Amino acid sequence: MARRYDPERRERIIDAAFRVVGEHGIAGLSHRSVAAEADVPLGSTTYHFSSLDELLVAALRRCNENLARAMRESGRLAAPGADLADELTRLLEEWFAGGRGTMELEYELYLAALRRPALRPVAMEWADGVGELIAHRTDPATARALVALIDGISLQVLLTGGDFDAGYTREMLARIVDGGTAR
Repeated sequence: MARRYDPERRERIIDAAFRVVGEHGIAGLSHRSVAAEADVPLGSTTYHFSSLDELLVAALRRCNENLARAMRESGRLAAPGADLADELTRLLEEWFAGGRGTMELEYELYLAALRRPALRPVAMEWADGVGELIAHRTDPATARALVALIDGISLQVLLTGGDFDAGYTREMLARIVDGGTAR
């Protein structure tokens, strides 16, 4: 029997991993569960990703790319005259308006780096990438502090089930942008 040429199979496997993690968490991720979700033979998942860590790295890297693209395409950080705290708050509002499901999935993958050392460099890619997008509007240390605050606020909202508080977020971001002084 001839092999079927399927150039998009690897991407479908990554998409299936997202769906599996979204439904069952990382604990439910296996080559078998992903193969079933992607409707591919089990050997395809192990061919493209020899370990679950490799699959998680690919999934987390896709999250990083999607978030960075969303930030770049929003244009919110491009306008040098726009208020940085306002623009970052608006970005967070847009992300939360899109529903918690996607954000929860992305943070679950991001936080998996706590127990999976192979994911740590990819988790840092996200923080570094967002920091670079912000750094052209401020200095690198302030950009890192802004990324840390964005992470912290996002995690608190996701973990507590609370509502995103744009006013509080904007005020705290502005304090960092302005060097710690309240407005």
